Parts: sequence; C-alpha cells; structure tokens
Amino acid sequence: MNYKHFLNKSNSLKNKNCYRLESKKKKGHNFLFFSAASVAILTGLFTLTLFLDTDGAVRQVLEQTVENTSKNTFALPAKNISSSSHEQNIPLDLPEIGYGSEVLSESVSYFETKIETKTEAKLSEAQATQESFKQALSLQESPESELTKRKTLEESLSLTDLSEEIAVNSSDTSTPSLAKQEDLSKQQINESVTASILKKVTAPETVTHQDLTGLSPAKTSKTKTVIVKSGDTLSAIFKRLSLSAGTLHRIVNSSKQAKQLTRIKPGQKLIITFDDSNGFQSLRYDLDRVDTLIINKETDNAKFVTLIESKEIDVKQQFATATISNSLFASGNKAGLSSAMIMKLAQLFGWDIDFALDIRKGDSFAVLFEEKYINDKKIGNGDILSAEFVNRGKVFKAIRYTDASGHTDYYSEKGLSMRKAFLRTPVEFSRISSRFSSGRKHPVLNKIRAHKGVDYAASRGTPIKSVGDGKVIFKGRKGGYGRVIILQHGSKYTTLYAHMKSYNRKIKQGSRVKQGQVIGYIGSSGLATGPHLHYEFRMNGVHRNPLTVPLPSASPIAKKYRNDFQNTADTMISQLKSRKTATVALKEQ
Repeated sequence: MNYKHFLNKSNSLKNKNCYRLESKKKKGHNFLFFSAASVAILTGLFTLTLFLDTDGAVRQVLEQTVENTSKNTFALPAKNISSSSHEQNIPLDLPEIGYGSEVLSESVSYFETKIETKTEAKLSEAQATQESFKQALSLQESPESELTKRKTLEESLSLTDLSEEIAVNSSDTSTPSLAKQEDLSKQQINESVTASILKKVTAPETVTHQDLTGLSPAKTSKTKTVIVKSGDTLSAIFKRLSLSAGTLHRIVNSSKQAKQLTRIKPGQKLIITFDDSNGFQSLRYDLDRVDTLIINKETDNAKFVTLIESKEIDVKQQFATATISNSLFASGNKAGLSSAMIMKLAQLFGWDIDFALDIRKGDSFAVLFEEKYINDKKIGNGDILSAEFVNRGKVFKAIRYTDASGHTDYYSEKGLSMRKAFLRTPVEFSRISSRFSSGRKHPVLNKIRAHKGVDYAASRGTPIKSVGDGKVIFKGRKGGYGRVIILQHGSKYTTLYAHMKSYNRKIKQGSRVKQGQVIGYIGSSGLATGPHLHYEFRMNGVHRNPLTVPLPSASPIAKKYRNDFQNTADTMISQLKSRKTATVALKEQ
C-alpha cells in the first residue's frame, strides 16, 4: 500500500478545509468592519450637518418631526355626533408657502370649538414645541456666535406668531351656528383658510438695484496702459499682453486708419481694454495732440470698428512786434515768437527779401497770428493772418485771404500774390561766400575766371530747394561743378545747382519739381575748397545775377474776388496798425 500517497491526499484535504474556514472568518470580519465604518460615517455626516446648519433648515425638519410625534390625529367625526361633548379635529392640508428662504409646510387643524379654548391650545402647543426644539438643539450645540443664536430664536418665535395668525384667521372664517359649520365641506375650509394665510404672509421684500450692487459685484473691464519702448513692435506688445497674432492681424487690416498702428514710435502710449475673459475689447492711440485713434470690438459679430476722436481746439489771436537789433531769431524770440513762427514769417516775405543778405539793424516787423489751445493748454501755432516787414525803409505787407472756392493764399495790399515765380535764394539762412563777378580768382585753379553765380556757404548736408516749379533736364557729374542738377522753368529760365553732396532719391532726370521742394544737399564735390552751393540763374541762356535779377510775379487775385479781398485787407491792416500802436505805447510807459 502506498502510504505516502495517502498522507499527501489527506494533507491536501486538511489544507482546503483550513482555507475555507479562514476565508469565512475573513468575510465575517470584513462585514463587521464595513458595517461599523458605515455607521461611523453616517453619524459623522449627521453631526457635521447639524454643526454647519447656518440657515436653520435641519433644525426646522427636527422641529416638525417633534411636533408631528406629539400630535394625535383624529378622524373626521360623523355628522350625527354632537360637537358639545367631543372636540372635533379636521386635518387640512395646505400647500407649501415660500417666505424668503424658508418654506412652510404644515398640516393645520381647524377646530370647531370655542375661539378662546382653541387659541390657548395652539399657544401652549407652540410653546411646548419651542421648548422641545431648544432641548434637542442643546445636545448638538457647539460654541456659536451671538448672531446665530439670535437667528434661531427668531425662527422659533416666528412659528408661534404663525400659529396665532392661523388661530385668528380660523375664527374669522367660522360661523356662529354649529349646523352651518357642519355644512361646510372640507374643500371649502381648506380654500378659505389658505386664502387668509396667503393674504397675511407677505411676499419677499423687493431688492433694489443698490442692494444688488452691494451683494454681487458688477462685471468690470480691465485696462492696461503700454508705453512703447525702443525696439518695440505692435506684435511684441500684443504677445506680452497674451493677445493672439490673429487678433492683431484683424485689427490692423480693419481699416485704413488702423494701419497707422504699424508706425508706433518709442514714448507713445497705447491704452488697451480687456473683457471679462481677458480678450481684446478696445484700443486707444494718440495720433497727435488733437486726434486719437479708437478701435472697438463689437460683441455681436466680433468685428472691429475704427473711429477718429478729435479734441475741441480753441483758436486765439496773438500779436507780436519787434525791432531787429541783433538778428531776426533773437529779436523774434524776445518778442514772444517761437522759432517755427519766425520761419513762417521769413518764408512769407522770402520772395521779396533775402534774409541771408538784406537784413539790417533797425529793421522791424509786426505780425498778427493764431495760437491753438486744448483745455487752456497751448498745443501749437496757427496761421499768420497779416504781417508787416520793414526792410531798409521799404514796407512789405501780407494778408491771408480765402476766396469762395476755398483757395487760400497770401497777397499784398494791392491784391498781388506774395508767392513769386522764383524764390530769391535756394538755401535758407546761409552765408554768401562768393558773389556774382566777371573777374574772380579761382580758389583752386588760382586763375582769374568769371564767377557766373552766387556761392552760399553752409554746413554739409543742408537741404537745397528748387527756386521755382520746373523740370529736371540734367542730373549727374559735370566737370568742376561736381554733382549737378539743372532745372528748366518754362521756356525762358533755367537754374543750376552745383557741388552737391547727394541728391534727393525721388528726383530723377525728366521728373517735375515744385517750388520749395528739396532736390539735394550741400557738399563739396568737384573743384571746391569747402561745403557750399554754387547757384546760377540763366535767362534765355544768359547768366544773370541771382541777387539783383527782377523776378516775375505770380498772377494777382481774380477780379471777381477783388472787392471781397479789399474789405478783408482793410480790416486786417487796421487791426495790425492798432495793435502795433498799442504795443509801442505800452513799451514806452
């Protein structure tokens, strides 16, 4: 007999039995453990709910439970039973009535006994309910603030007041005779009592707009002001503000005015407003002191709307007069003129007076001009209305006039345009280094050679202007002249500009130029000892002295505007004269 096999088999059976017993024990232990854990969790949740019960909802449920257990429910008595010996209770089910954040749902009994007995019973019952409710809460009550205790007491007292209201209203709806009371159906009693309670219980108080603003904050947008730094681009600014490149692309291409955002400069300011989701809402960009570019995003279709907001400008008239003792700029600044206004004055009389050569000590000027203000702050100068310049005893006057067609220009007293066909000098405020001469020793060749033009010495890079409207007939190098431009003015006049450093890139041979347009810059190309401009004026191919040649005048004012101009000119000259007289008298005092 194989005992070894028998022993192995018996051992395996024992092992299986032991495993079954152990698994049963484990299951029992697990069941007990999970049961105890569930009871503990439910107990904890119930305790935590009572502890966190700030609005009294749980306490109200507890109160209703205690009240329902303390009441005895009676069946509706038959009609043949006398109500004098038995107290009849008719349970009435009322709908839930909302008052504020509380919901009242009770079963109100209508007692057909005397009013006094029924009221006392209700009051005693409410007081008993209040005492039991306080005892139940005392078991779970932890140290609370005085405000929470007061709230609980007010809720309990409100139940007592409600009981009194129910009792009184029930008495109002009852009839004196018992027989008539028995005829009332249960549905009629329910409707009458419910209507009376709904009439007494007021609706929730109306919340005003001011209360709402205090309870919930209004949605506000966020605004950021960005100062453009050196090397900044609009793309970099939008990236720093977490705005997408697609938004930037749509903004810039939304209108022609919006493309000006691509030309932002360091120091300028951008005001960007974001919506509640930190998305783009609007942008403000000051184009200058007057105009502001505004881009708004429409909420309906997500399109961008561009508009230009202009500030209101106040224009005031100012007057200045001075006698030149040192220089035009020094005397003008002393009289209260800005450098820009002095330049305008020089340009106005530049067709008749050479301010580089003709100005003398004792010359004088008077000017009536405009200044622009925004909020009483000066933002710049306006136009010259009228001016007078006395040079070497000769008086020049200019009046600004706008005709009915909208054309504006400056005219003399006689209605002749101040704008001549040619400027007297092509370079502003330069020094004449060499005049027109038939026999001059050349500084480079050291030979006697005629100097058929005028040399204006100025710093390298000074702009050179065309003296009149014309056409470029030559541009390039020309022997000792160096870099040269020759302009053709009609069929009679030509002008030459030599020794240039460089040309205006827009100027090409055959192109048209306007009077005062920059055509090049002063240099020392060709045979020159230093930077200067050699300027020649030719009439029918013959060289003429640019400083003394009579220049053709521009066309006078049209005859149909002559009378209106004369009235305007007389008024402006009269104002100029009176202001000048008053200023001189004030200075003498």
